[in-house]
This record gives sequence, structure tokens and C-alpha cells, in this order.
Amino acid sequence: MKGSVAYHSIQKRGLHIGLLPEMAAAVNPSTPITLDHDLGVLPEAGRHLTVLQYAEYVDDLAARLWAAGVRTDEHVVIYKTANADHWMLAAAVSRIGGVVVNLSPALDATTVGVLLERVGRPTLLTDGDKLDVLADVPLADLTRRVISSAGDRPGAIPLAELAGAPRIKPVVRPIDEAAVITHTSGTTGIPKLVVHTPRTQGIRLLPQWRLLSLIRKKETVAINVPFVHSRMVAAMSLALLKEYPVLLMRETAPADVAEQFVKHRPAFVEALPNSLMEWEELTKDPRAPFGSVKVFSSTFDAIHPATMSKLLKASDRRGALFFQIYGQSEVGPAVGRAYFRHSAHKANGRCVGWAMPKGAARIRVLSRDGNTPSQTNPGYIEVAWDGIAKTYFGEQDRYDTNRDGQWWRTGDVGYRTRFGCLHMLDREVDMIPGVRSSLEIEDVVLGELSELSELVVVQGPNCEPVPVICTVDDKPLDPARWRAAVAAFPQLADPVHIPQAELPRTATLKVQRLALARRFEDQPQPQKQDQE
Repeated sequence: MKGSVAYHSIQKRGLHIGLLPEMAAAVNPSTPITLDHDLGVLPEAGRHLTVLQYAEYVDDLAARLWAAGVRTDEHVVIYKTANADHWMLAAAVSRIGGVVVNLSPALDATTVGVLLERVGRPTLLTDGDKLDVLADVPLADLTRRVISSAGDRPGAIPLAELAGAPRIKPVVRPIDEAAVITHTSGTTGIPKLVVHTPRTQGIRLLPQWRLLSLIRKKETVAINVPFVHSRMVAAMSLALLKEYPVLLMRETAPADVAEQFVKHRPAFVEALPNSLMEWEELTKDPRAPFGSVKVFSSTFDAIHPATMSKLLKASDRRGALFFQIYGQSEVGPAVGRAYFRHSAHKANGRCVGWAMPKGAARIRVLSRDGNTPSQTNPGYIEVAWDGIAKTYFGEQDRYDTNRDGQWWRTGDVGYRTRFGCLHMLDREVDMIPGVRSSLEIEDVVLGELSELSELVVVQGPNCEPVPVICTVDDKPLDPARWRAAVAAFPQLADPVHIPQAELPRTATLKVQRLALARRFEDQPQPQKQDQE
């Protein structure tokens, strides 16, 4: 089976992650998968696998889960320590026809308890460390059974003791029924559970399949995104079907990343925007860890032009590009845009891209007040295509409020230029009176002040825009340099300097802007900056 044949089969029959490793092994059984950590559930497997070995392990884990009592159509919540085995276990659940419910290890016990109750007595697949976190959650009442992938605990079925269980014939879920459930970032409260079907997952591969075609040789693809995210499904599926060696990473510390990149020399890097910002310091590393990178790719959140420029200039590859995808868990990739080495620093970071080729998502911007959407009067951004998630599990009414026929309201506001470029200015809930775009301010100022490691503009208690800044090594910021950098934004209050570690973040490292803004509710009002 060729990769293109497998891909077209997925487009017709849907993406079933339980069958994917086996399909990839049929394309090329020797494709290597390298990890930067040991597998929790299979520590003996080591850090260097082939796709064939990977497929065998998934088949083995599926058999163990069946022996533990998991059955077809059952919901299995996976909440465990961050590890690449999360994706293997998800594939194993899918392989026996279960519905995977991926929960981030960053979620606290209270939130996990709420989501377990929402799902309705699922099987919980976890590990010893997370069972300790859930010690005060009434798991006996909320779950059907508890299975531990590593670290035995009383009352949990250890997968390790089920090794050698008889293999089970794979089960294929209906193309339009729930297959994988992920969750939103939870920036405004308890996360929503987003239901993906084999059809919606398969359709979402289309834009990235074309992007990966830019890499002609079978060079390494480095994937450093949360193992629980819907983006992980697409990233792994595409890399394996394209026969690219995969570097599957958990560690995000710059020193660890540099070591892996120097050793494996990836040509394609997929990572979170905030991880890429943290890795900017590696552009000065004499070992040139980004020297081999042909394509940087990111989604999840806005990324600043200054960051893209630094990374591209650190690549030694001719024609290196940064491809930004705008989308969200509910809709997948909506629009995209490429940035290049000699122009990224001048790019308008709010221009998130154009509609992708035929068969991909369509975009429209609707007026909020009856006037034409524009830079000064942004409208509601909506997306339509068959890749939109099926529902919010247990919250159909909440889903329906965002759905208008085939169109999905993203919750972002922006406008389209006469050339068709979509400009995303802000989340609707983050809009601040008198501020055209908080993200635009952040783009500009971060490009001016290299000493800033993060800048987030949030609404203060009296509707004033408060810039919250973090600096490299938490060093003080020169007030004169700050005033010069923000001269074009006189509406800003004085900056509030906090350690970067204090920024409230989601599982995908997005700053929780509303939670950050609440810090100022009981504090004295920041004063408007002196413009004299």
C-alpha cells in the first residue's frame, strides 16, 4: 500500500486511529519513530521504534484493554501523565471500537471529576501518579472501572498484568459516529468536550497533506504538541502515511530541544506558539539546532512575526518557510499563510491567512452591528466545511448556539481584506473598549523589545487596557524603552511586570486572559501611561 492510496482511502472511509498504525506499517514497516522519553506503559520498548513495532504494540494494548473488560461503543477517558503512550493507548481503545476521550494531564482533579460525570460513568484509563491526584474524587461513583497503564494502585486494573492477552479483531466505528473526543482549552471555565468522527478527522488531513508535500525527501518530522490534542491525530497520521521519520517529543525545555534537534536534524517542526517563543534563545546556539529546518508549522494560537523571523533566520535551508494555520478544535485548520525569511519581520501578524485549496474550509465574516466588517469594525468569523466537529458532548444546546446551518461561529472577530486575507483581531470575549486589537499591540511591542519574553494586554477593572509583561530572566524593563515602544498606543495603562511562571495557562500554553485580568479586580487601578 502506498501512502497516497492509504490517504485516499481515509478520505473515503474516514480516519480510524485504531487502524492507522497498521495502515502506516503497510505503507512502510521500517519508518522510524524516535522518542525523547521512555513509554510509561511499555518501558521495555525503548526510544527507537519502527512503525511495524509501533503497530504491534497498539494491537497488544488493544488486547489488554479488551481483557480488562473494555468493550465496543464504550467511552474510555484517558487522563494520565504526559507521555507518547497516550496516543498509543488512544489508538488501542479505538482499535476495539471504543470512544476515546482525551483529557489533558494539566487539568486539575475538580475539572476531571466534572468531565467524568458529564461523560457518564466511563472507563478511566490513567496511571499511578494521576490516581494520586484524583485521590479525593469519588471514582467508584463516576467510573465503570479504572485501569492503570503504569504504577499500581488499589482498585485499579494494571495493564502490565494483562500482557499476552489474546488479540482482538479490529472494530471500525461508523463514519459519522463519535470516535475521538478532545476538549477545548478552557480559557473561560470548564472545558467543552469536542466530538470528532472518522469523517471529520479524515477531512482535516487535506490541507496538511498538501503542506507536507513540500518536503520531497524522507526527512525527519519533529512533533512537539500535547499528545491529547486533536492536532496530534493529524500530525501523526500525516507523518506516518508520508513515510517520514518521526521525532515524537515531550520535553519543551530549550536545552532538551536543542539536543534532540542537533542529533536528529528535523526538516519539519510542529510546535506550540509559546514553545517556539521559548526556543528563540536557541537561534544563537552555535550548534545551529534549527539549521536543518525547511518548514516550521504552528496552530493553536497567534504567533508573533518577530518569533517567526528569528526562527527562519536560524535555518540554513534555502526557501525555508513558516506556515501558520488558523483554526480551533471545533473546526480544524481554517486558513493558512506562509512566511519567509526576508519578510516575516515586516508581516502583519493579524493577517492569519487565506482559504486553502479546494475541498478545505470556507470562511466568512458577519457584521456585528449592521455595518460592513473592517479593521475598525471587526465582525464575527465563521467557518463552513465537513471538518467541523459533530457536537459538544453533553452540551448540544451550547453547540447549537454556535452553529448556523453549515456555518460555525469561532468566537473570534476580524475582517477580510479586498485580497481575501483573513485578519483575526481578538477573541470576542477579550475585546477591550478603545483597543482595535490587543494581539496587534502585542505583535508590535514584542517586535520592538527583545527583552520581553511575553506581553499580554488584558482589560483592567475600569475597562482600561493593562499590558502585563514578562522579561528575559525577570530583569527590570527600562521605562524609557517601554514608552518609546508603545508611543503609538497612548490608551495603555502602565505595564504590570510579573514572572512568566505566574501566567495562568491552558494545556496548550495559551494565556488564560480572563483569569489574568481577574488579578486586577481587587487591586488599585493602573494609571494611564505618561506620554510627555
